[in-house]
Order: sequence, then structure tokens, then C-alpha cells
Amino acid sequence: MALNLALNNVFCANLANSTVILGAVHGSYGLGGVIGPIMATVLVSRGILWSRFYLIVLGLHVICFFATGWAFWKYEDEPSSLKTGNLIPRRAGEIQPTKLQMMKRALNSRVTIFAALFIFAYQGSEVSTSGWVISFLIQARGGDPAKVGYVTAGFWGGITLGRFVLSHLAPRIGEKRFVYILTALSIVFQLLVWLIPNIIGEAVAVSLLGLLLGPVYSCATTIFTRLMGRDVQMTALSFVSSAGSSGGAVAPFLTGLLAQAVGTFVLHPICIGLFVVMAGCWYGLPNVAKRTE
Repeated sequence: MALNLALNNVFCANLANSTVILGAVHGSYGLGGVIGPIMATVLVSRGILWSRFYLIVLGLHVICFFATGWAFWKYEDEPSSLKTGNLIPRRAGEIQPTKLQMMKRALNSRVTIFAALFIFAYQGSEVSTSGWVISFLIQARGGDPAKVGYVTAGFWGGITLGRFVLSHLAPRIGEKRFVYILTALSIVFQLLVWLIPNIIGEAVAVSLLGLLLGPVYSCATTIFTRLMGRDVQMTALSFVSSAGSSGGAVAPFLTGLLAQAVGTFVLHPICIGLFVVMAGCWYGLPNVAKRTE
């Protein structure tokens, strides 16, 4: 899945108006995040065996398999400015670098390292919030398990809306400035989820938090692509995507360990810390002028 994500990011980030396109792509991802928790909550609330949910996921993968094959059938035979644009002219006799050399070149770049840490923190906070906010509302606020599951759907609904709608503001404001604003506001709403002793208020704050986090991924990928050489984009973005997947595993796991020891409230300081890491990595990226071609 991480490899597939990297391929999609490279393809879309090199298209015209890439921030908006990436917002639509990852907005579709958020749409799945809305529908999935709703279906799972309905199954559990009706007493259906929870593992049957994976039959739905399997069916969706089968649909994606055939849809992807149809979309890119004979793609290699079609003329594409993206593919030709990625080819770097080489002098006669110059040896094509190996994959290992490309990986070393990508990892020696400050952009790749900061991008990987940024996406690690972003997906870590995203997955931790979507996975553990329900436990927080049940244990700390006494929420009904049959109802608070819909809070996660609200979070992903906010992410989806943010990616489809707020992504259009990024080119006007500037992606770098926009991400600073979104990250700062995300910290504010994470504090509201932590400190408001009311389930309804917290559910609204969680949805607004998702709305603010939504455009961050598409804005960040656009900036990363502009800062990376075309010959290392695929390698570098694959590493960045894998780092994001690692963040989506490590941060919720750490949250779970600490939640068992001291309580589910640890979700919030962990996420706030990850937002601070995001801001630091974003500050460490070099400035770049927007491409005009």
C-alpha cells in the first residue's frame, strides 16, 4: 500500500494544479475513512461478528484491482509529458545509476529526511487520533460505545471535506504558509478535544481537527516534489510514504502502551508533540519558488 501511495503521489504531484489534484486523491482516501467506521459501528451494534467487516474490505480491494488495471491499461505505450519530463538528459557514455545509488542520493538529501519525519509525524497523529479518540471518549467521558464510534467518521469526514475544499486555498495563500496555519490551529483544536468535558463539544472539535489536517498531506507532497530532483522523486517519495506508514503504526502503538499505564488522555500530548515535530520539519525545509511551466 505504501508503494502504491508513492506511485500515486509522484504521478499526481507532477500534474498541473497538483495541490488541488492531490487534495481530491487524498480526499477520496478520507471518504473511505468516513464510510469504514460507520459500517464497522453498524455491524458491531447489530451483533454481527466483527471479523465479517474484512469481507467488505476484501471486496473493495478486488474492485480497486480491476479499476486500476482499466485506468492504466497500456499506459506505457501512451505519450506522456510526465514520463518524458522525468527523464534527465545524460551525456554520452554516462552510466545510469543503480537503485542503491539512487536511494543513497535520496537519503543524503535534507529534503528527504525532513519530509520523511514530517509525514511520519503527520500520519502518526492522524491514525492515533482516529484510533484512540473513541477509547478516550469511553473511558474519560463515559461515552456509549455504540455511539461514539461515529466520532471517528466525523474526524474522517472533516479530513475529506478539508482535502476537497480547503486544498483550493493553498495555491492562493502559499503551501508553506498554509501548512503553518493549519498546524497551529490543529494544536488548538487538539487542546479543545482534551480539555472540553463534553462529548458533543469534543466530537465537534474532533471533526474540525480533521478539517484542518485534511489539506496538509497534499500541500506537503506538492512542496516535497518541487524540492526533489526528478530523477530521485520516485525513490525519495517511496521512502517518505513508508515513513508515513511507520508513523501510522508506531504512534498508535506508543499511545496504546502509555494508555494502559496512565490513561487514554496521553493521546493528546502525543499528538501535540507530533504537531510540533511537523512544524519543526516544515521550518527546516528550504524555500522554493513555484514552477511556472
